[in-house]
Amino acid sequence: MVNQEWEESIDKRKPYEISRHQVIEAFKLVRANKGCPGIDEKTIEEFEADLKNNLYKLWNRMSSGSYFPKPVKGVKIPKKSGGVRLLGVPTVEDRIAQMVARMNLEPLIEPVFCDDSYGYRPNKSAIEAIRITRKRCWKYDWLIEFDIKGLFDNIDNELLMKAVRKHTDNKWVILYIERWLKAPMQMPDGTIKERFSGTPQGSVISPILANLFMHYAFDRWMEIRNPKNPWARYADDGIVH
Repeated sequence: MVNQEWEESIDKRKPYEISRHQVIEAFKLVRANKGCPGIDEKTIEEFEADLKNNLYKLWNRMSSGSYFPKPVKGVKIPKKSGGVRLLGVPTVEDRIAQMVARMNLEPLIEPVFCDDSYGYRPNKSAIEAIRITRKRCWKYDWLIEFDIKGLFDNIDNELLMKAVRKHTDNKWVILYIERWLKAPMQMPDGTIKERFSGTPQGSVISPILANLFMHYAFDRWMEIRNPKNPWARYADDGIVH
């Protein structure tokens, strides 16, 4: 395990003040979520075998601005509706780094999200979305159901970063989110594909970024332009009454 002296300190000499304790907590969350290896094929157990050294190196690079993510690993998984979905799996190290950023960003933007956004949020669930939709169906005769095709793959990254900057001025969070968005993907056939839009489904940071984009692209738009039409959204699926 990592000793307390390493855990509690922040190095003021680094350009970015990142808590070592947060890096450790981020690892614990990533470990709890499990997940398969990324492009380097290193498992969580292998990373943990030299935990203190691996976490220190990650913290050191993040604090100095020299951290660059590896390409994400493209993995095809079957969809319930048929066909396949391409997930982008980061390395264990990159998942920890993303969790550190998420721990800093989520408290800033979670309070601004709309009540009827239910996907990938603390203390929200699909069951709650079903419950409120069932209740509203007694009051409204018609509804529109929608599913955004390829949301995670097609988000406009320039608009997404505009939204990120609206809610944080933390330079290292902004820097690393930009780098994660630009990280290439290793396709299942081994080829490397450059990415110019979207945020890989499967990354730790992607759900909160997708929700942030949809907050302005749909949720707030509905509240401002269509206040008489209640709605409920779970990630890329939604209903408007």
